[in-house]
Amino acid sequence: MRLFTRVLPLMLLASLLSGCGYNAIQQKDEAVKASWSEVINQYKRRADLVPNLVQTVKGFASQEERVLTEVTNARSRVGQINVNADDEASLKQFQQAQGELGSALSRLLVVTENYPQLKSDQNFRDLQAQLEGTEN
Repeated sequence: MRLFTRVLPLMLLASLLSGCGYNAIQQKDEAVKASWSEVINQYKRRADLVPNLVQTVKGFASQEERVLTEVTNARSRVGQINVNADDEASLKQFQQAQGELGSALSRLLVVTENYPQLKSDQNFRDLQAQLEGTEN
């Protein structure tokens, strides 16, 4: 009987602690999934801004067709990828496409420095601010 009174509290304590650990793991897993979802949403938002940005720049700098085409193609590649957080290959492909889009957007923004009228356009400034917002 004495052994039973010593073992029972230990077994009870062990079962209570194991349940708490599982709940904490589930909460952390849900937090990671929510954070990942936010990352994907920001990337999609950035990709959705690209067509408007290209059209605005095209109105002022139509001779920069190569840069505009690179941006459009990079955005198209991003849109074709279905990213899955559990699939390492799709994550790597998504990361590469996002890197290409980022590089193309950087080149586009460098080109816009040559067009003061474009930089003073309100639509362009709004799009640029939104794009910077997605980067932060």
